[in-house]
Amino acid sequence: MSIPKQHPFPFDPTYGATLSALQSIRPPEAPDGFDAFWEERYSRALTIDPKPAVSRNETGHARWHVLDITYASTDGVTIGGWLLLPKHGQVRRGLVVGHGYGGRDQPDLDMPVEDTAVLFFCARGMSRSAHPPIPNEASGHVLHGIESRDSYVIGGCVEDIWLGVSALIALYPWLDGAIGYSGVSFGGGLGALAIPFDRRIDRGFLTVPTFGNRPLWLRLPTVGSADSVQQYQRKHGSVLETVRFFDAATAATRIRVPMLVAPARFDPAVAPPCQFSVANALPGEKEVFILDAGHFDYDSAAEQNDELRGRTAAFFKGR
Repeated sequence: MSIPKQHPFPFDPTYGATLSALQSIRPPEAPDGFDAFWEERYSRALTIDPKPAVSRNETGHARWHVLDITYASTDGVTIGGWLLLPKHGQVRRGLVVGHGYGGRDQPDLDMPVEDTAVLFFCARGMSRSAHPPIPNEASGHVLHGIESRDSYVIGGCVEDIWLGVSALIALYPWLDGAIGYSGVSFGGGLGALAIPFDRRIDRGFLTVPTFGNRPLWLRLPTVGSADSVQQYQRKHGSVLETVRFFDAATAATRIRVPMLVAPARFDPAVAPPCQFSVANALPGEKEVFILDAGHFDYDSAAEQNDELRGRTAAFFKGR
C-alpha cells in the first residue's frame, strides 16, 4: 500500500476515512421523479438519428485503424471524437469511452480490448465537441445550466453517451446489446448515470468516478469540479435540488449489468467518499479494484495500473 503521505493540499485527500468507513457509505435516496426524469430523456435520445460520419485520420498504428468521427446528439449538438477499428480480427463488440474533465485531445491507442470498435467521444462543450456558449474548461462547464435540472449540461453529456451507442449501432447493427462503456473521473460519473437507463450497454468500467453522493460532493473540500459548484453555492444558494438528479451513486443503484469500478482512497480532485458511494451502490455483479490514489502520482501507481489494465482486458472479454 502506498497511499501518499506528503501532498501540497490544504486538506487531507483521504478525508480521514478508513477503508472500512469508505466501504460502509450508502448512496443518497433518489428524489421524487428521478427514474421518470432519466427515462424520458432516454426515450427522447432514441428518437434522434445519430448520422455518424467517419473520415480518415493520418495516425498510424500496428493494432488499430484510427478514424475521425462525428455524430448528432440532442439539442442540435454535434459530437466529435475518434473511432478505433481492429486491423486484425472482426468487430464483435463495441466500446464507448469517456474522458476526464480535462477533455481529450487524442484516443488511447493502448486500450486492452480485441475485436472491438472503440468510440472515444468528447462530451458536449469540450475538445472536439466545442459548442458555445458551453464553456470548454471544467470550472465553467460543470456550472452550465445548473439553475435547472432540465437545462443542466450534465444531462446533455449523458445523452451524448446514449447517442454514441446509437452511432455504433448505426455503423455496426450487430453490436446492439454487445456494447460496453468505460470512463474515468468525469467520464466515470457520466457512465454511472447513463448505464442503468440504456439496456443496449451490457457492462461498464468506472475509474475514480465523480458526481457520487452529491450532498458530500457539495461539502467536502476538493481541487476538482466540485470546488466550482461549492463556490457558486456560496454566492447563489443551494443547487442540491438540481444536482441530486445527477447523483452517480443514486443512479448506480439502478445498474443491473456487470461492472468493474476502481475507486481511490486518496484523491484531491474527487473525494474518495463520493467514489466509494458509487462503488458501494452497485447492487449486481461487480468487481471493485481499490487504488491507493487518484488524480495524484504515487509509488505503486505503475504496478496498480498494470494490474488494473489486466483486469480491464479480462472484464471486457467476459462476454
